[in-house]
Amino acid sequence: MTLNEYQQHALETAIYPEDSRIIYPTLGLTGEAGEVADKVKKVIRDSHKEFTPEIKAEIMKEIGDVLWYCATLSHDLGFSLDEVAQTNVDKLRSRMNRQKLTGSGDNR
Repeated sequence: MTLNEYQQHALETAIYPEDSRIIYPTLGLTGEAGEVADKVKKVIRDSHKEFTPEIKAEIMKEIGDVLWYCATLSHDLGFSLDEVAQTNVDKLRSRMNRQKLTGSGDNR
């Protein structure tokens, strides 16, 4: 499945108020990213940093939720997931070529 195909599937289940476009998926994205982080945190606390296949599967489900919100937010902003991915690859490749992968700032 391509990123754009996934985005189309995600949009079939994107049911939220029209007047909350952009805002709703942004809030959902931060919430789901927090759930990923929380599951990883609990591995440190409860599982002695051991990522069992079961724990990895649970984290994968949360990453899927993050992807869903990325897909819907991208759409609400007028971008396909392929465009978002290509733009990110281009940005990182440029930083690598200019030896700017480390450091801070969005436009380095």
